[in-house]
Amino acid sequence: MLAQENLFPRLGACPLHTPDESPDTTSVLASPAVASPAVASPAVAKAAPEAAARTLIQQAAPGPAAPTASATGAQRPLTAPGVWLTSGLLHDWQRRNASASMPLALRQLEVAGNLDNVRLAVRAATAASASRPRPSADGVATDVTTADGAPADGDGRRPRRLGLGPVDPLPGAGYRGPVFMDSDIYKTLEAIGWELSHGDRPDLATFAATTAALLEQAQQPDGYLNSYIQLSGEPRYARLAWSHEMYCAGHLIQAAIALHRGTGDARLLTVAARLADHLVSEFAAKEKGLDGHPIIETALTELYRETGTASYLSLARQFVDQRGHGLAGDSGMGRRYLQDHMPARESGTEVGHAVRALYLEAGVTDVATETEDDELLQSSIRRWDDMVAAKTSLTGGNGSRHVDEGFGDRFELPPDRAYNETCAAIASFQWSWRLLLATGDPKYADHMERVLYNGFAAAVAMTGDRFFYVNPLQRREDHFEKDAPGRRRLWFNCACCPPNIMRLFASLEHYLAATNGDTLNVHQYTGARLTGADLDVEVTTDYPWSGQVTLRVLAAPSAARGLALRVPAWSSSTSFTINNSAERTVVPQAGYLRLHREWRPGDEITLRLDMTPRWTYPDRRVDAVRGCAAIERGPLVYCFEQADQMVRLDELAVRPGSRLSEREVTLDGIGRTIQVSVLARHLPPAPEQSVPRVSAVAIPYFHWDNRDGGPMRVWIPSA
Repeated sequence: MLAQENLFPRLGACPLHTPDESPDTTSVLASPAVASPAVASPAVAKAAPEAAARTLIQQAAPGPAAPTASATGAQRPLTAPGVWLTSGLLHDWQRRNASASMPLALRQLEVAGNLDNVRLAVRAATAASASRPRPSADGVATDVTTADGAPADGDGRRPRRLGLGPVDPLPGAGYRGPVFMDSDIYKTLEAIGWELSHGDRPDLATFAATTAALLEQAQQPDGYLNSYIQLSGEPRYARLAWSHEMYCAGHLIQAAIALHRGTGDARLLTVAARLADHLVSEFAAKEKGLDGHPIIETALTELYRETGTASYLSLARQFVDQRGHGLAGDSGMGRRYLQDHMPARESGTEVGHAVRALYLEAGVTDVATETEDDELLQSSIRRWDDMVAAKTSLTGGNGSRHVDEGFGDRFELPPDRAYNETCAAIASFQWSWRLLLATGDPKYADHMERVLYNGFAAAVAMTGDRFFYVNPLQRREDHFEKDAPGRRRLWFNCACCPPNIMRLFASLEHYLAATNGDTLNVHQYTGARLTGADLDVEVTTDYPWSGQVTLRVLAAPSAARGLALRVPAWSSSTSFTINNSAERTVVPQAGYLRLHREWRPGDEITLRLDMTPRWTYPDRRVDAVRGCAAIERGPLVYCFEQADQMVRLDELAVRPGSRLSEREVTLDGIGRTIQVSVLARHLPPAPEQSVPRVSAVAIPYFHWDNRDGGPMRVWIPSA
């Protein structure tokens, strides 16, 4: 481990203190050799919840991705408190996340056993330490254990006890759930870190403090931390294809960064740095193995950005460069499943498990920008272009096959068999954001919008307490599948998606805008306050229901500054005014409307995007939906639910190109929405019968399954 004074060279004094404590960094960066008190009960560190709730917010805290000043990139993200949501749909989603989803997560981490697993690991280590024999007079101990107290073989290694299935725990240790249960704790902590940057939440702050204390006690003297391995006796890093050890470590690192950036609390960051130092000592400059589930690559890069410790970036780059040489081990599903079949620089298309592939891409992009590796960056861009063109559903979802939760062939995009895991939507969103920062190309912001409002938003019930793991574009009346029951659920045995949803909702404001030089680039439209490029701008809009967006300048320097407003590719007719006066500036068909002038407080720019409902047709190579059509309005993909139809949904057909009409309504279980209607035909089972005309009604896809749970489809047959 690094010396204390060099642990966080970019941070200076870490503000981990309350008004009753001294801001002495030596207390934050205490030596790992100092023993922590054992956990006495499940109610870990309940004392002083008021102190735990009092956190110090940093003046300029970046969001989830914060490239260094030396990184290559066309744009730079805004920093808090210079960006926050104030109104509109995204604000409502973020508030729902804080009031309904996150309290649910705190309860479920207890119910499902995630926290108990860590407590058991603490107790096991404590008991082993207490029973460890003292050396004899000649200094030789009679029994040998491993670093975490597990009994070892004669040569000091762990006993070779491997799990029964890919992610199934060994029986008998008391461990509950899949081997990656720790990661759900870390995603929840990350969500808490971002949420606490919005304001005081004593319940969340107390949970973060008590859980950080628990993790401190669970961490091994050499920095290793994984409750399953520590409980089961399995050897460390022995089956990386499935053990998820570095996957869990990556989520811990991301949680620690969020808590530090969101609250100034460095306690968990110290734990994360010790674990990262352990990984460096175990893997740096070696061909020892790769985790079968990427995320450690982007996590280590972000930890480098947070601490300035170059060895973290070096290890992240090593992991990226070692991919494609079989070091991830045997998954039982082939090397393509683990993205270990071909070096990243050579690969031209996404294959294998979708979430793993897309998390890896976020790491590839991070490493490429921080190391100025254009060849690596261009390889990621090449795969993104191919994925969006041929392996992405209309909703922005990825993953065509249930069998491996993975990508299929190009244009293999079945609506009913689509897997489109929620975590894949989140990973795609994060990857696209990094590419947007790296290149400044608005196509990435367009895709982020598609994912956000459709493939991602549909994963959460309107109440915020039920979730989809799988997001198909069609559900039949008699649907049943073990891994996709057809309706949102409170929680899952493999609960990777719900806390993942929460961490993205909690950090949404960080994806709205970015700067390049003297220009503030606005990528996503919602009620917000944006500060960047010396401009302070208030955004008001009823987006995505309305296409009108108003930006009011609250403060500006005397010198000219730029405002770049994204014009989505779907807006066929876009106009704008400044202070209610038309301007001669030509509005691009897609890209950015660029305005550069001396702004004054009170100046208003009004952007009007075309929200006319439109027909969308599939590529002819997508066999599963050939002869079908879909409806979109603004950024929203629409679907037909049985609840809104006069006849059976599977007997409806439309005439593409027919007039689409819209109306605002309030629906039970959904609330306010805009329906789109079209004249359709009722196709009876017998062809000789007449074909009466009926009206088919569509609602936004993200609103589906909030009523009776009946059939749904996005792509509807043409008459």
